[in-house]
Amino acid sequence: MITMKDVSKTYPNGVTALSGVNIRIEQGEFVYIVGPSGAGKSTFVRLMYREVKASKGSIIINNTDMQRLKERKVPFLRRNIGVIFQDFKLLPKLSVYENIAFALEVIEESPRMIRKRVMEVLELVGLKSKARSIPDELSGGEQQRVSIARAIVNHPKIVIADEPTGNLDPDTSWGIMRIFEEINSRGTTVIMATHSKEIVNTIKKRVIAVEDGLIVRDEQRGEYGYEI
Repeated sequence: MITMKDVSKTYPNGVTALSGVNIRIEQGEFVYIVGPSGAGKSTFVRLMYREVKASKGSIIINNTDMQRLKERKVPFLRRNIGVIFQDFKLLPKLSVYENIAFALEVIEESPRMIRKRVMEVLELVGLKSKARSIPDELSGGEQQRVSIARAIVNHPKIVIADEPTGNLDPDTSWGIMRIFEEINSRGTTVIMATHSKEIVNTIKKRVIAVEDGLIVRDEQRGEYGYEI
C-alpha cells in the first residue's frame, strides 16, 4: 500500500526534515504519526500526497512511484487520497453541499451520483441539516466534519489527516475521532499526524514516532510517549 525506502527530505534552506525513513503501511491500517513540534511529522504526511517531493529514496503508494510521477499526474493520484487539514481549507462562498460536491464535479461525476454520494457522507458526519449552510455559519467542529466529508466523498483508499483536531475542543475532537474510526472500519487506510496524547493513548492504534527527522519508534497499539 505505502512503502518508503531510505527517504530523506532537505528543504532549499538547508533544513533536513526527514532522514533515512523506512516504513510500510498496509491497506486498512490506522496509523498515528507523533513527535515533538518540528520533528518532521508534517513533512512525513505531505510526502504521501506529493505536496512535497523527497530529496532521496523511494515512495510507492498504490503501486505508483511518487518520485517519478509527473506533476500533471499528481491531481489524478490525489483522487485516491483524501487529505484533511487542521485549518479545514473550505471554499468560503460555497455551501456545505457545494464544498463536498466540488470534489466530484472535477472528476465529472453525474449530477445524480453527486447528490447521492454527498448526502451519504453528510449522513456519516452528521451534517445533513447543514447542507445549505456556508462555512462561516458553522462551528469549528462542523467545518472539520465538512472537510472530512469532502475528503472521503470519492471513496479514497487512503485518508491523510494533518493535526485534524488541533484547533478543536476536547468534546468535539472525540466526535471527529469517532468518524475516523468509522471510516477506517470500512477499509480505508487512515494516517493521522497528531499532538494529542489523550487521543493516541485512548484510541489505541499503530504509532510511528518521528524525532529530529528520524523514525525512533514504530509500535502496534502504541502510546504517544512525549510530554506536551
